[in-house]
Amino acid sequence: MTVPPHTGATPRVRPPKGGRRYRLSIAYDGTDFFGWQAQPHKPTVQGALEAALKRLTGEGIRVHSCGRTDAGVHARAQVAHFDLARPRVAAKLQQGLNALLPESVRVSDLRRTRADFHARYDAQGKEYRYAIWNSPVMSPLHRHQAIHVRKPLDLAAMRRAAAMLIGRHDFAAFSANPHRDIGGTVRTLWRLEVRRQGRLVVISVLGDGFLYKMVRSLAGHLLRVGLGKVPAEETPALLSSRRRTARVETAPARGLCLWKIHYRVIPGLPKDQCLC
Repeated sequence: MTVPPHTGATPRVRPPKGGRRYRLSIAYDGTDFFGWQAQPHKPTVQGALEAALKRLTGEGIRVHSCGRTDAGVHARAQVAHFDLARPRVAAKLQQGLNALLPESVRVSDLRRTRADFHARYDAQGKEYRYAIWNSPVMSPLHRHQAIHVRKPLDLAAMRRAAAMLIGRHDFAAFSANPHRDIGGTVRTLWRLEVRRQGRLVVISVLGDGFLYKMVRSLAGHLLRVGLGKVPAEETPALLSSRRRTARVETAPARGLCLWKIHYRVIPGLPKDQCLC
């Protein structure tokens, strides 16, 4: 099978005649990777998966993901799909991939799927979590999956700001590069929560899609609010300005984790808003 060059969007192409499509869920520690998307001479998650598939099957295979995480960003359940010209037993594929992949990447689920399934275009929502270790002393056990903030955060103020961002808005002010965002800058946030779990503060966000570095920009804004650098009440003005300024910072990559991709019902939504 000839592998097409890596490009941004991927069309809805069915598997070759006699072939099969497979859906997989992948967890990875993004610390040592230059993001998801394959790049020449750089370690990436997509590159690692495609190299392992090549060794395992002898086929040149393109793996299509739901989204491309940036360098240093982690995933608990990234979803992707690929096609095989010669079908294999899914359980053996999963076992073989995990034997060949680096320890920082694991295929947690792999199964045959319908021929027209597309990891990106069939997704109805994405859920991310951003982790902050909020204590004078950083936990060495969280150093790769959370950022360190020594000063106590004002969670009440962060929650007030978060509530003002929920809904359908133009989020251009929270994109690191609005000109890069295909399809415009309007997105819907169904949920944006700030929770404390001991010394760990977690920002959870669920939406229909996100702009370039939007989740890290939302986290950066909430962090500034929590540290008293920006009043929560300034949030609507920032949002309506539709302009990226220095008052919106991009939080570091290591605190971000792609938590879940939703393909059917969005948990916690009223029935009239469920994306079935």
